[in-house]
Amino acid sequence: MPKFVFVYHGGSKPETPEDVERVMSAWQNWLGGIGDALIDGGAPVGLSKTVSATDVADNGGANPISGYTLVSAADMDAAITIAQGCPILEDGAGTVEVAEAMEM
Repeated sequence: MPKFVFVYHGGSKPETPEDVERVMSAWQNWLGGIGDALIDGGAPVGLSKTVSATDVADNGGANPISGYTLVSAADMDAAITIAQGCPILEDGAGTVEVAEAMEM
């Protein structure tokens, strides 16, 4: 079955302990609901650098990555359906980029 990478952009950082608990619970519930299709739940990421042949830019450019997850799905449409339940979409501050990990 094909593998898909979910790359998260944006989102908001919880401000209070209650918000942290609520957000973590939403992510745990969503990831748990993916079931056997979940390959790697991933993690949030810190500040990034973008490396090119001539430069190293700070903070990942205009739309930096904020985290990732790896799932298996029958096809792109099935992967998108999984991604549509992602908690990062709830407040409208984040997006999920879905890409198939190509077999080599």
